[in-house]
Amino acid sequence: MNLEGSCIVVTGAFGTLGQALVRAALDAGLRVGAIDHAPVPAGFPATHALGGIDLGDTTAASAAIDAAASALGGLDGLVNVAGTFRWETLEAGSLETWDLLYRVNLRTAAAASKAALPHLGRSRAGRIVNIGAAAANRAAAGMGAYAASKSGVARLTEALAEELKDTAITVNAILPSILDTPPNRADMPKADFARWVKPEQLADVVLFLLSDRASAITGALLPVTGRV
Repeated sequence: MNLEGSCIVVTGAFGTLGQALVRAALDAGLRVGAIDHAPVPAGFPATHALGGIDLGDTTAASAAIDAAASALGGLDGLVNVAGTFRWETLEAGSLETWDLLYRVNLRTAAAASKAALPHLGRSRAGRIVNIGAAAANRAAAGMGAYAASKSGVARLTEALAEELKDTAITVNAILPSILDTPPNRADMPKADFARWVKPEQLADVVLFLLSDRASAITGALLPVTGRV
């Protein structure tokens, strides 16, 4: 997978998964634009980093993607990592949670993808990789809002892949199970962490989908579930 010199943007880049992906991409020789709603962490190792960006806002998303593509010298790939999680039953919860998860998990991916398309169309082989969730396949109690928003990511992936199938742009999604992150360990201290997916393992799959070796794959929803 020779990705050296390719230019990608990672949204949600300052979280645990985003940081693992940025590190893996830089190690593989990519130029990386990092975008997040959070402030840029001190010493963050991206080629270009932007914080304080509301990617759910189409104007802000377009300006951020354009700025990153300009700074990188083009755009070959977009990885939509931006997202959040809430566990909340419908009976005891709030419909505002549904709005929040729709905006952060789905609308950000749609807005960033729309903004990236003109740039990806100028690439030899553009790539969009979305981070969905295996949990979207069947919602458990308290997971309705999260599963609905991540199911939307899957449908976005399929629809956009069909829309672009006569171009050189591919669109795929990865469906992880539980990621081995500090917050998840704190929430589930008795779990067998060895069964979970490490962020670095997920980053490897993303890099494959960004590569030329994945040129025949589009519209795929790829489970990466470890041993859960």
